[in-house]
Amino acid sequence: MLRPVMMRLLWVLGVCAGLQSGSAVDAAELRTCFTPGEDCTSLIVQQINNAKSSVLVQAYSFTSEPIISALGQAKQRGLDVRAILDKSNEQERYSAATFLTNHGIAVLIDDKPAIAHNKVMVLDGMDVITGSFNFTKAAQERNAENVLVIKQEPQLAKAYTENWKRRAAASRPYDDFRDKRR
Repeated sequence: MLRPVMMRLLWVLGVCAGLQSGSAVDAAELRTCFTPGEDCTSLIVQQINNAKSSVLVQAYSFTSEPIISALGQAKQRGLDVRAILDKSNEQERYSAATFLTNHGIAVLIDDKPAIAHNKVMVLDGMDVITGSFNFTKAAQERNAENVLVIKQEPQLAKAYTENWKRRAAASRPYDDFRDKRR
């Protein structure tokens, strides 16, 4: 099962190599975005806003207010929104993990590896957002980053969902340090 998924991913990535920035290929429904110069944050927010049933998130650094807010709004619309974050998101100050938790979104902390360096969203079990782009203001405004949106690829989305589940099983619930000071 994994081999056909990997072959499809290699094909998708091969097609992406021929894409112009911000363009799409009809057969594969791919979209690229690059910083500096393009608004990748808005592209990600648009994908979240178009989601119909679920958003699974894996994030290393997560400080982008527009993306965090879009996830909160998705939860308010009734979507199943869940997140696995790197342990660096577990801080005493108010963070994305705190915001998500306060909006009823289950947050897990992936603290087993040295760094949980994923930057992935799986939407509706069909679409995948991935790339080097951390979900941060810095990724949008200061870094050279890339985003790849792969739409209507259920096998690929399934592989990413299975990885999300494996990481969830190895993770622990978010611990809001602020609760301990009260």
